Amino acid sequence: MPEQLQLDQLPLIGEAWIYHVFAVVLASLVAAYVAKRVLDHVQKRAERTRNIWDDALVEAARRPAWVLIWSMGLMWAARITALQMDDSLAAVLDQVQRVLLIVLLTWFILRMMRQVELRLVDPAYRETPADQTTVSALGKLLRASVVITAVLVVLQSLGYSISGVLAFGGIGGIAVGFAAKDLLANFFGGLMIYLDRPFVVGNWVRSPDRNIEGTVEEIGWRLTRIRTFDKRPLYIPNAVIASIVVENPSRMTHRRIYEHIGIRYDDIARMEPIVAEVRKMLQAHEDIDQGQTLMVFFDRCSPSSVDFFIYCFTTPVWAEFHRVKEDVLLKILAIVDKHEAQVAFPTSTIHLPDALELRRAQVEGGRQRESAPELQEHGA
Repeated sequence: MPEQLQLDQLPLIGEAWIYHVFAVVLASLVAAYVAKRVLDHVQKRAERTRNIWDDALVEAARRPAWVLIWSMGLMWAARITALQMDDSLAAVLDQVQRVLLIVLLTWFILRMMRQVELRLVDPAYRETPADQTTVSALGKLLRASVVITAVLVVLQSLGYSISGVLAFGGIGGIAVGFAAKDLLANFFGGLMIYLDRPFVVGNWVRSPDRNIEGTVEEIGWRLTRIRTFDKRPLYIPNAVIASIVVENPSRMTHRRIYEHIGIRYDDIARMEPIVAEVRKMLQAHEDIDQGQTLMVFFDRCSPSSVDFFIYCFTTPVWAEFHRVKEDVLLKILAIVDKHEAQVAFPTSTIHLPDALELRRAQVEGGRQRESAPELQEHGA
């Protein structure tokens, strides 16, 4: 009879936990969809401002929020299932859930730091972007601190003694220090680069001690990457950089024009007016810094020329410097030509004594007299 049929005898009615699991999974799906829509709406509002924190917060929360919703939903469903099987499994799941929450929180904080770091050096968010090298160094220190703290919290949640771990780390650190002295040397070399700031990312550097020249692309804790002018990457350990001389032409305030111009010895009388006019031209040149040393003087007597030199300073920009130097040299050559002088080139002059000239003339005359009878004989 229907009135004698018990509900728990119907299929799946006695297994109510299955419906609970289904409801938890469905709720996770709905929560993930709602969280996505909310974050999309918040991101659109955040993009209307130049505040770095709201954009960074939304971008950093996207993936951790999605993983958090689904992982917590699945853990809840797994606990419901575990209660039907083994109580000890439910305790393990509780512990896994605590560790998972710590990992997700750490992931969110690391992503937040990275997003803030990118926006601090982005001109779209700041009128005066922060120095990329400084921001990168602080970001790495903070991320390392967060990771170490998260590891200690996880160990404590698993039942390990933090004091014992720290004591073991202090003793083991001595052995690790001896075994990884090169790694530590590179680490402290990178730290000195961050503190002393001999160069930053984007600078043009070179070393007279080593065959190193190019643009700094990245300063890491172990290596510094430099892109050479032929586009080859150089990976240099920081300990090497800390022990060599490094030039930073990017920080030049001026570039120097220092050239010698030589004219012929036959034009020595024109040297003084040429030097005077060249000096006047440089003093009136708009691209020559008149606040720096400016000299034009007759300098030396070379084997094939008499030389004067120019010494002045102009813009530090590499391409612009060559344009100015070209203009100065062309004007100097025009001044030399204006005074009817010529730029000298290597020549040699042989001076013969008068007695040698007379003897050579006598020898040539004797040869002509000797050849005259022979010509007459052949003519006959």
